[in-house]
Amino acid sequence: AASPATVVLPVVDLIEVEIYLFLYVLAALVKYKLAQEALDTVDKAVARCQQFNRRTLDLLQAKVFTYYSNIHEQFGHDLPAIRATLLGAHRTSCLRYDEAGQATLINLLLRNYLKDNLYEQAYKFVSKTTFPETVSNNQFVRYLYYVGKIQAVQLEYTESYTKLMQSIRKAPANTAFGFRRTVYKLAIIVQLLMGEVPERNVFNQDELRKALAPYLQLTNAVRVGNLEDFNVVLAQHGPVFKADNTYTLILRLRHNVIKTGLRKISTSYSRILFTDICEKLALENAQNAEFVCAKAIRDGVIDAVIDHENGWLQLKETVNVYTTNDPQTAFQRRITFCLDVHNEAVKAMRYPPDAYKKDLESAEERLEREKQEEELAKEIEDEMDE
Repeated sequence: AASPATVVLPVVDLIEVEIYLFLYVLAALVKYKLAQEALDTVDKAVARCQQFNRRTLDLLQAKVFTYYSNIHEQFGHDLPAIRATLLGAHRTSCLRYDEAGQATLINLLLRNYLKDNLYEQAYKFVSKTTFPETVSNNQFVRYLYYVGKIQAVQLEYTESYTKLMQSIRKAPANTAFGFRRTVYKLAIIVQLLMGEVPERNVFNQDELRKALAPYLQLTNAVRVGNLEDFNVVLAQHGPVFKADNTYTLILRLRHNVIKTGLRKISTSYSRILFTDICEKLALENAQNAEFVCAKAIRDGVIDAVIDHENGWLQLKETVNVYTTNDPQTAFQRRITFCLDVHNEAVKAMRYPPDAYKKDLESAEERLEREKQEEELAKEIEDEMDE
């Protein structure tokens, strides 16, 4: 018998399989740290992806671009060189309505900008793009973290803290501990910059206790309002803060430490010399203390009058907070937060496919029910005739 002819499929029909095998090869090259081979292979994989326009290739292509960015970041150290490729790929994914590609590439571009400290460009990029929230929860969590970090640098602390806490709530509870640690570190700094003190149970979590120990000491220094303790913590854990990329934000906390110290002084004294303020806050000299007090009065931190001739600060009588709108504002913030959490929980609910069909009767069950109803009607008619 003649042997059947061998069917040879063209390469174009096997592109999904080809890219799938590319991903396996790339994973192995990264694992064994074969830098040059990984760079060459990922460039070829991206070139192959760009030759096709298939919806079946969208998810695989998004994974390829993830490897493309990570490999060039880890081995090539040439983030500006790949930025144009990522921007072009994002533009293409938008034109093709490839939401998975859009979500992945937005995060890769934001990471690219933040690695080079291009926060202004990242801020403009976020304002010009729309993230597809329903595509992938993991990608959305990363996006929330990146946007929160950008807003923190842009002094939008309230919006930043909201994004970071939303990222923590949406992150997987039993995995991604490294990501959760990173987000918590930034969220603690942002909360301190807002003038609030993080709760102690944040630092007592088993998987976070060791990593957040320097931030606990920092929080204690800010809470007490002692500038000397703050400087000690900064000198002791400076390398840790720099490695976490939070050192620049922490330097901003110096003003918060001084404000906290002045608030405590304002509740304890009706009049105090600038030399005493200098000693209590560990400032350089009395003149510096006077300037700090003047700025605090202008910002509304304390209600006082500076007596320059006598060299003291005259504090005014403390106003009862319950006569102001502060309690109402605080309650409104809490109510808004609870409503937002409820709405996010409703949107995040997932149902098994065709689950509603369990409550619907089949055609056979419907016929049987109608037959029983007809028989029952006939029996009622017969009884009425008798």
